[in-house]
Amino acid sequence: MADTSERPAAKPEELLTLEDLTTRVGMSVRNVRFYTTKGLVPPPIRRGRSGYYTPDHVSRLELVRELQSHGFTLSAIEKYLAAVPEDATPEQIALHRTMLAPWQAEATVEMTTAELVARAGRDLDADALRLLQALRIIRPAEGRRGAWSVTPTQLAVGVGLLELGFPTEAAVAAAEVYSRHGRQVAEELNELFLTQVWPAYKEAGASAETIREVVERIKPLSIASLVAAYEQAMDETRREQIRARAERGRPDPGKQASAP
Repeated sequence: MADTSERPAAKPEELLTLEDLTTRVGMSVRNVRFYTTKGLVPPPIRRGRSGYYTPDHVSRLELVRELQSHGFTLSAIEKYLAAVPEDATPEQIALHRTMLAPWQAEATVEMTTAELVARAGRDLDADALRLLQALRIIRPAEGRRGAWSVTPTQLAVGVGLLELGFPTEAAVAAAEVYSRHGRQVAEELNELFLTQVWPAYKEAGASAETIREVVERIKPLSIASLVAAYEQAMDETRREQIRARAERGRPDPGKQASAP
């Protein structure tokens, strides 16, 4: 990453001290210096013996924090930031954060296993917990051993499937299918956005804020489109299976004609 001193000079009112920077991004001095040493953010601009920071530092540190919140390891963060152009503006970097934000925010509640059992209204053995994890209703809480991050609105659905004896292995296999194909859809849609949507708005001179608003508005529409496409595909698959079974059960006209 290039030294910030080689970039266009920041406006005096944009310069931040290290204390200003840590307050702005909610990080410790130690963490800021660590990320600078690792090359995740540029070094400070030198003015005599003092170092100052710019909106570029703020946006990159906020992106690092966003990546951390999504569970990225330090190595993964380094790889992600390596793909962000060195001359990217703070607005363009903020757009990366927008793309990382959850596409459908669903409130979760942190619970201990005992609290989860009480909320479920039944015992939850290891197999039951595995089923709820496969259904993405619960997941281990970050930084708190023995606790769960729970989606309360879906818990009753999961408990209902437990009562009906839904096979855990089937839920695990389905989760793998969703994950595999979901990643493919995400990669293709992201490529479409970067090659068609972003250039069109950029050429029209749209601000980064406008593009972020477009992303936020298109999220629910994309989710609805995926659900509709899934439902249509399931209906078509069932109809094809019914036709195939009917064809297998239908007598062969040729054989009927040759019968004595």
